[in-house]
Amino acid sequence: MTTRILIVTGDAAESLEVLYPYQRLREEGYEVHIAAPTRKTLRFVVHDFEPGYDTYTEKPGYTWPADLAFSEVEPSRYAAVVVPGGRAPEYLRNDPELRKILKSFFDADKPVAQICHGPLLTAAVGALDGRRVTAYPALELDMQAAGATFQDTEAVVDGTLVSSRAWPDHPTWMREFLQVLRTKTPPT
Repeated sequence: MTTRILIVTGDAAESLEVLYPYQRLREEGYEVHIAAPTRKTLRFVVHDFEPGYDTYTEKPGYTWPADLAFSEVEPSRYAAVVVPGGRAPEYLRNDPELRKILKSFFDADKPVAQICHGPLLTAAVGALDGRRVTAYPALELDMQAAGATFQDTEAVVDGTLVSSRAWPDHPTWMREFLQVLRTKTPPT
């Protein structure tokens, strides 16, 4: 049986932060499933950095089908979880099914990759207290409030937790996550 990786996301997730790990992990030989609040076609967004703006801009991105709903996820069937950013984490952190899923990955010390605003979800389950993380720089105070030590760098590895700031850091983020993943659960 192929080793499975779960990506948890929803509408308004950053396109690149969902699709890059999805394709990269498949390229490595992992089976990847995308879970969302319901089985449906998700609508992602593109966040870009443009001169003259104080923050990123948002444009419509790709659409992609969710393989399963959060209520259908059996965390024990997955070796790791990826938590993309975008605006999706702002509302997904209120989903009790998703909080149970994420907590189970941390309780089992399975690899977790989070990027951009994704750490809002792991903060919601109390999983960042005492850990070192990075995230989109505007979340520094949120990460500190969650008990984490924030580092403004491309990727931070703290045990099986690998975090990154945003899609420009993908190469470093995935390289670090794959190193953790290969050590814990190589593809089969």
